[in-house]
Amino acid sequence: MENSSFQEFVDNAEDIDGIRWNWNMWPPTRVESAKIVLPLSCLFTPLKESSLRPQPQIRYEPVLCLRQSCKAVLNPYCQVDFRGRMWICSFCFNRNPFPSQYSAISEQCQPAELQFTTLDYTILRAPIQTPPIFVYVIDTCLDDEELVALKSTIQMSFSILPPNALVGLITFGRIVSLWELNENCLKSFVFQGAKDYTAKQIQEWLGISAVTQAPQHPQAPHQKNNTSKFLQPISQCDSIVTDIIEQLSKDPWPVQQGKRAIRATGAALSIAVNLLEVVYPNCGARIMLFIGGPCTCGPGIIIDDDLKNTIRSHHDIEKDNVKYMKKANKHYQNLAQRSSNNGHTIDIYSCALDQTGLHEMKYCSNATGGHIIMGDSFDSSLFKTSFQRVFTKNDQQCLKMAFNAILEVKTSRELKVSGAIGSCVSMGVRNQYVSDTEIGVGGTAQWKFCSLTPGITTAFYFDVVQTQSVGQQQRGLVQFVTQYQGSDGYRHVRVTTVGRDFGSNEFGFDQEAACVLIARLACHKAQMESNGPDVLRWLDRNLIRLCQKFGDYRKESPESFQLSPSFSMFPQFMFHLRRSQFIQVFNNSPDETSFYRHSLFREDCINSLIMIQPTLLSYSFNEATHAVLLDTSSIQVDRILLMDTFFHIVIFHGDTIATWRKQRYQEQPEYESFKQLLEAPINDANELMMTRFPLPRYIVCDQGSSQARFLLSKVNPSLTHNTTVDYYGDPASAAAAPVLTDDVSLQVFMEHLKKLAVNSSAT
Repeated sequence: MENSSFQEFVDNAEDIDGIRWNWNMWPPTRVESAKIVLPLSCLFTPLKESSLRPQPQIRYEPVLCLRQSCKAVLNPYCQVDFRGRMWICSFCFNRNPFPSQYSAISEQCQPAELQFTTLDYTILRAPIQTPPIFVYVIDTCLDDEELVALKSTIQMSFSILPPNALVGLITFGRIVSLWELNENCLKSFVFQGAKDYTAKQIQEWLGISAVTQAPQHPQAPHQKNNTSKFLQPISQCDSIVTDIIEQLSKDPWPVQQGKRAIRATGAALSIAVNLLEVVYPNCGARIMLFIGGPCTCGPGIIIDDDLKNTIRSHHDIEKDNVKYMKKANKHYQNLAQRSSNNGHTIDIYSCALDQTGLHEMKYCSNATGGHIIMGDSFDSSLFKTSFQRVFTKNDQQCLKMAFNAILEVKTSRELKVSGAIGSCVSMGVRNQYVSDTEIGVGGTAQWKFCSLTPGITTAFYFDVVQTQSVGQQQRGLVQFVTQYQGSDGYRHVRVTTVGRDFGSNEFGFDQEAACVLIARLACHKAQMESNGPDVLRWLDRNLIRLCQKFGDYRKESPESFQLSPSFSMFPQFMFHLRRSQFIQVFNNSPDETSFYRHSLFREDCINSLIMIQPTLLSYSFNEATHAVLLDTSSIQVDRILLMDTFFHIVIFHGDTIATWRKQRYQEQPEYESFKQLLEAPINDANELMMTRFPLPRYIVCDQGSSQARFLLSKVNPSLTHNTTVDYYGDPASAAAAPVLTDDVSLQVFMEHLKKLAVNSSAT
């Protein structure tokens, strides 16, 4: 397959079905699967919005295979007997009759199920009675300016919520306040921040019980009132909740000099989880936690209130010098498990100049599909714009978010699923589709996603179990069935069925998807094992083995080594992955590392690849805007560079450009072209930030300035203070400034890789 046509095939599959495989020709046997080094895997976006092939509106239930152990959904890969009105399941080969409403089908008049590989079924017969629920948990230990900005943003969000959305409010400092949302007076129930409370205690003290149990177990009137007064439709409580927010002030508990504020984050989050667990179990809900510092008391404590004691670093974690971390991890893992069991999502909005405890609290968002937004201030556009984009709506004015989803994977007989890596938890369903080999969250064929958006992408890993070679024309199949609660008030079933041929893997390798899939696996290993050097060695071994398998070379002859175009970029991706913030934790806090890895576990292939290997555009008078190498040779005094790392948008001015700008040449009419040159990267940066979530940091810097480190830390150091001759031999690069670093360059990395690849004893 030609590279251009193959890339078109990959792009179309991603747009239409939301899927990208690392191998698009699947190994025919278990033995062949072991030889290809990287496990067969894919990146799947369940709610992908297609631009090429909009899906029809299907307002009935899917047709299922009648075999109880299968229940696969009718799809275009099924064989159909139009005369007999029968279809053969493509997974278990069971013959099934079409329902009576399909009596008019024929080869010329086929239903959507036989034409579209991805369909979204809206189940109209059982509308969801409970609207989406949003519980705001607000830290009041903020500076006055920060609290005012946060209050303003939260009040703005009320106008975006669906009118029937239920809203709850919890505030905390040293104590935790659960607010009643009635119009009589401002009243709250107060809890000690130093104590942890069980769901049973909360239920008894507040006199509440599950709303969803009302039809089977009628409640007394006072119970219904007690339940509803904490969670009210925003259309009914807008004025009262706005008044409460308006009157919120900084936590009155005094903070002595040299001390931190007493902040009961763990207790407040626990009360929010308990409230929803008691009142709305198994209903779509979001807990939105806003914090401006670490938890300093009670359950989930991160650090004590003495500023002399610094919050843990990666070095402290490595040396096991962490007084509170293990207990905090246990507390937040417990909250994450309970929330995910009930389909409740936990978002964390952290804005502070120091760490707030994201490292310990990451389980809450990772397991429940929640957002993590990390910024410096609640008054920044990064937070305000990102938070507003959480409530993005579709053309029908419904929120672009799904709740309480369950995703099931079905495979043809040649494959079994090994596991998933993403914002999900295991449902513990072990059946004929489950492999004995576990990767990530494995040992199951079903996963729960408490929240899904059109961009959330999960990595799935598979095991080829076929022992006898299958025919070259035979096709393997995987079906993803995602059941979810839509924000339109109905249950949906989204079915994606994909097939790939068995054959030679060399011609179907998607190196971009492969890079992202191995990056997720590496980060998962790093989180589970907390050993960076071991993960690096694991990455290196896999890269060497892949090059040995698919490279073209003579043994013991590094200069003869070559990779085909299908594999040629993969070593470069691995070079940047090894240097990335996902693997190298030096100069990053544990909170930052947790945030970066959380983002990688959620984003699609293109966004993840930008995180690993940022894009770099060049602007100058001498040539049109174009992409340049992520290399020190691209740094020129007469250039402007625009770098997109996904987390940062950096505009970098070369020395000459910066000097002209400081001399205000752009303000003079005769230098209109210079003004346009300065504006071009700004316009492109604004376009990049228009839809990005979360909003990236926007940095404008000059060559030689302190902020230039954001770009210098990402470029390949081909020209350093130790380099005497430029690697590329490009005359233009003679003007490039060297980077002060001892990091190995891509060229040295490739030379070592070639030596190891051609060495038969290297593994």
